[in-house]
Amino acid sequence: MRGLKTSGPKTGGLKARGGRASIAASSTAIAGLAAVGLFTVACSSGGTGAQDEGAARTDSVAKATPSPAPPSGEAGQRVDPVDSVKLILTDPQVSERVKADLKPCARDSYPVDTSYGNLTGGTTPDVVVNVMTCDDAVGMGTYVYRADGEKYENVFAAEEPAVYAAIDRGDLVVTKQVYAKGDPVTEPSGEEITTYHWANGKFTQQYWVRNEFSGSVGDGDVVAPEAPATNEN
Repeated sequence: MRGLKTSGPKTGGLKARGGRASIAASSTAIAGLAAVGLFTVACSSGGTGAQDEGAARTDSVAKATPSPAPPSGEAGQRVDPVDSVKLILTDPQVSERVKADLKPCARDSYPVDTSYGNLTGGTTPDVVVNVMTCDDAVGMGTYVYRADGEKYENVFAAEEPAVYAAIDRGDLVVTKQVYAKGDPVTEPSGEEITTYHWANGKFTQQYWVRNEFSGSVGDGDVVAPEAPATNEN
């Protein structure tokens, strides 16, 4: 898959074509995942989608023992891993479709990527969980969990085919691959990258970037939403 063509501030997301972080959806996978039919952002209280997430969720899920965040200026810290699969399966905000499709690819190996970092300014690291398909590594959903005592609460969720999230300099960067009709598995027509920043108890969109890849654009109607409006506080 094509690498990320950075344009605009703070872009992140998928890398190197064909890598896990550069998710490509086969037509079969996209057809199956399209039934999910939503791009939800957690903590929306009457919000308007990805650009206005609303107040953070208060739904606490699986118990864990979060590690304290490092003092200001400290390079890093030891992080005690959480059970990401348990977080997903016990989270009432995760769709039943994602839970049903979350199965081991081989023995106890689940198609789940987990990242730790300071996104919400808490005293312990936040957890970003990406759930994928086994065969094609197509993103089914991405979630952010914030430590709340011995539990974690879901403060962000996006469930859509070919979606993947990462932490970039304290912000959440969500990348979605865009496919036109007839695109092969490894050749999306482009990608959309949205950067969110945590402030006042919620994630708010900061930047939106649309990259269109040469060679595929124009071969069909690109299936993608219009650029979301930037929400300024």
